[in-house]
Amino acid sequence: MSEYNLDDVLDVALAAALEAGSILTEFAGKLNVRPDFNGEKLWTKSSRRDLATAADVASERAIVARIREAFPTHAIEAEEEVCDQGDARIGPRWFVDPLDGTINFVHGLPAYCVSLGFYVDGKPLLSVVHLPRLGETFHAIVGRGAFLNGSKLRVSETNLLSESVLATGFPYRRGELAQDNLSNFSGLFYDIRGIRRMGSAAVDLAYTAAGRLDGFWELHLSSFDVAGGALLVREAGGIVTDADGGEDWLHGGHIIAAGPEIHAALLGRITH
Repeated sequence: MSEYNLDDVLDVALAAALEAGSILTEFAGKLNVRPDFNGEKLWTKSSRRDLATAADVASERAIVARIREAFPTHAIEAEEEVCDQGDARIGPRWFVDPLDGTINFVHGLPAYCVSLGFYVDGKPLLSVVHLPRLGETFHAIVGRGAFLNGSKLRVSETNLLSESVLATGFPYRRGELAQDNLSNFSGLFYDIRGIRRMGSAAVDLAYTAAGRLDGFWELHLSSFDVAGGALLVREAGGIVTDADGGEDWLHGGHIIAAGPEIHAALLGRITH
């Protein structure tokens, strides 16, 4: 396959995401969420809130195998086991989150997904976000738009914060960080129509692209959390920046994504 033929890349990304979603479905409902959990299926990473499961690993392995078979020279950064070294600004690179929303998954909540982002020389070219429980597959190719199950997406046209429904999230290590996002939440709470906490940044970004949410911001995120969903928002007509209005949202840890008016209203109100 061609290294940069985006139609070929999309075929592989969709197949990988759907296979991974099937794996997650097989695991769903079979994990022990009690405090004395079975360590072979469920374990913690940075804290007792930061969970990983055998499903995360199995999903990632399936995705990585498909990518490496089709594109053996591409670098891969995946959340659980694989992190190809090298400069992320040079050449083709995949960002893989095999299960974004692990806590939701473990507790039987449907807002979890497989998220894939394909970048070349540090620029997002293609993304897929697949929600297996809900049967929703989002994808975007740079310059071609964003889609949900084949239907083209457009961000919300809401232009007033008072009429907006926003989403955000909070870090696992809350209480240990100087800025845990609670002050941002509190500062916006009385000025907006509603606020949602989905538990998956990739889902939040996909829903922002679909116009279900008017905007999304979050702090202390990884590249895996945002690499897939950010292009969906941009290709649906939205704006994605870091919390300073710059372009360091992939590795900088903070992101604001919304339609133009809501993005402008949020920028300057989100501190990090």
